[in-house]
Amino acid sequence: MRIMGLDYGSVTVGVAISDALLLTAQGIEVIRRKQENKLRQTLARIEALISEYEVDKIVVGYPKHLNNTIGERAVKSEEFAEKLRQRTNLEVILWDERLTTVAAHQVLSQSKLNDRDKAMVVDKLAAVLILQGYLDNLNLKKNGEI
Repeated sequence: MRIMGLDYGSVTVGVAISDALLLTAQGIEVIRRKQENKLRQTLARIEALISEYEVDKIVVGYPKHLNNTIGERAVKSEEFAEKLRQRTNLEVILWDERLTTVAAHQVLSQSKLNDRDKAMVVDKLAAVLILQGYLDNLNLKKNGEI
């Protein structure tokens, strides 16, 4: 069993995959699209990755506001998650992603990458942080720690 993590943005989707033991998340790629509302190729690519990595579950970042309210981006993530459920017949979980993109930028600011290269990987790193947060929570629950 593997879990896919997605950082769904207006023109990109960062993709991460768990290891088979559900302990760690690895960044796979960033899917780019020309227009926000054009999802056919994006969904087809996600389906190909699901097949390639034998994914059983999908975790989509859920960008709530810091005060826990739902904004436009969160609604778009809900709609995207529903499309994934319909197309893949997999369980799709919305996972609170507050500050993961900020954390990704902080990690990258300490790297030696130039700004262009940082922009190319920030969404993939955000997907890793989303998925790793979910995996850590899953493992804490499994071990009876929460």
